[in-house]
Amino acid sequence: MDPTVPEAAGPILSLLVEQLRSLDARVAELDREIGRRAREDAEAKRLMTIPGIGPITATALAALAPSAQTFKTGRDFAAWLGLTPLQRSSGGKQKLGETSRRGERTLRRLLIIGASAAVRWAMRKGSTGNPWLSRMLERKPPMLVIVALANKTARIVWALMAKGGTYRTPAIAG
Repeated sequence: MDPTVPEAAGPILSLLVEQLRSLDARVAELDREIGRRAREDAEAKRLMTIPGIGPITATALAALAPSAQTFKTGRDFAAWLGLTPLQRSSGGKQKLGETSRRGERTLRRLLIIGASAAVRWAMRKGSTGNPWLSRMLERKPPMLVIVALANKTARIVWALMAKGGTYRTPAIAG
C-alpha cells in the first residue's frame, strides 16, 4: 500500500480495487460474449462490414431495429433514429434545422460514437480513404460532420438490412 494513504483507508481501498478488478473481468467476459454473438448472427456479421460499426453496434441494430420493410427508404430509418434534420417552412421557403433526436436513443448514440471515432481518426491523420468525409471536414464543423456521417451510416444500414449483401466501399471516380 502507498505510504501516503492513511492506515484506516487501506482496507476500504483494497476492497474498491478488488471490486474494480472484478468489474473489469466481467466487462471483458461480456465483450467476448457480444463478439461471439455478432459472429454467429448473419445480419450482425453483414452490418460489421460497414466502417464504424463493430460488434456492439451490429448486435444492437440486429436486436433493437424493426424490420427494414417497416421503412420505405433509408431516410425514413434515419429519421426513426433521430438523425435527420428538422424541416421548417414559411412563405414557401424551406429550411433544414437541427436533428430531431427523436426515436431510438441507444442506436442513435452507438452510430454517433462510431461516426465520431471515424471523424477523429480522419482529423488526426489528415487524410481519409473517404473523399466525402474529407470534403465535409474541410467546410463543416466536426460535430455536424459526425451527425451527417451517422445519418449516412444509418441509411447504409437500412440498405443492407432491406436488400441483403455486404458493404462495398464506393469506387473513387478519377
